[in-house]
Amino acid sequence: MTEVIMPKMGDGMEEGTLVEWLKKEGQDVKSGETIANIQTDKATLEMEAPAAGVLSGILLQEGQTVPVGTPIAAILKSGEKLPEGWGSGKTTREAVAVAPVEEARAEAAPSEEQRSPAVAVASVNGGRVKASPLAKKVAAETGVDLASLTGSGPGGRIVEKDVRAAVGSAPSPKKAAVAATMTLAADRKVALSNLRKITAQRTQQSKQEAPHFYVTVDVDVEKIMALRDFFKEEESGSVSVNDFVILATARALEEMPEANASFGGDHILIHGGIHVGMAVAVDEGLTVAVMRNANAMTLRQVAAASRDLAGRARENKLTLDELTGSTISISNMGMLGVDNFAAIINGPNAAILAVSTAKRVPVVMNDEDEIEVRWRMNVTGSFDHRVVDGAGGAKFMNIVRRLLESPTHLLS
Repeated sequence: MTEVIMPKMGDGMEEGTLVEWLKKEGQDVKSGETIANIQTDKATLEMEAPAAGVLSGILLQEGQTVPVGTPIAAILKSGEKLPEGWGSGKTTREAVAVAPVEEARAEAAPSEEQRSPAVAVASVNGGRVKASPLAKKVAAETGVDLASLTGSGPGGRIVEKDVRAAVGSAPSPKKAAVAATMTLAADRKVALSNLRKITAQRTQQSKQEAPHFYVTVDVDVEKIMALRDFFKEEESGSVSVNDFVILATARALEEMPEANASFGGDHILIHGGIHVGMAVAVDEGLTVAVMRNANAMTLRQVAAASRDLAGRARENKLTLDELTGSTISISNMGMLGVDNFAAIINGPNAAILAVSTAKRVPVVMNDEDEIEVRWRMNVTGSFDHRVVDGAGGAKFMNIVRRLLESPTHLLS
């Protein structure tokens, strides 16, 4: 017998949530075949079968969360049986041999009384509404009736985007309030998603463990804006301000590798590779997509990679390699009209850059007090004082500013 355990799918992963079983109790599976989808703190990833045989003794239902290393099922070869007391530790049950598919399914299926609301399937006119656990969760939070929806997933299954589309087409709360009698809304409790739980834990841990200090620089981005306009006029591709920031940050780490580091308790680990993490807002919170060896890329390669990573992050399609291993991070809120902000370090990185909105502002250009309206942008670096001293943080931010204000150096 081979145990199927909750796998560790990331550096800081401590627990995982079963999104859905792709194979059912009693079905044959091949070694390496995808048998389930697991939601980690950062994304939903595929879990592969550790051996060939028959999937048996399923212990974990959709929507449930268990620690890494916990047995969640077993794979039996011909003639093998589940051990006595499998999955209990207290009660004993008669060991059963590999059963035919329908018999095994009947044994594994919970009764209506046993099903929890998180994994129950709605009944409509005696039938069943097929919906993913995430779709059910969003429907419960927004009040959407699953029975009224047509699924766009495999086999007509209702998925998250179907529910979100229904929410978007519903009458606005403002219009409904005008039509209804004015009443005070009751308090409501919203359960934390797995991603939000992990975000809360890690940001709290980072602020408690890493002594943060902050350095803000005011960057003239007039030349960057001119280059972007030139690229558009030449129809040679779209490049964002954030793409320049990513490349400038990576090249700055080449000049100052001591900032490309992590605190190791009794040592500082200086990383050989420069891997830039991009904070991406997703439906359930925030994730970090990692652009590996960004310093070796051209500006256009960075632009293509950032669009690809951000798009797949929102679709939960990033690989494990694209979710782990960053050596510095960037949080950009420029699209939100933000003058200035400081970000929490994404441990174990020693630094994160917070990028604000580029604006046209009046600037004193020389000793004669001549005023010129130019594009300016604040960038704030948050540093772990255990790794980088104040002067080092200021030096790094000035390197980043120099590269952004002379962007032609980033085109080579």
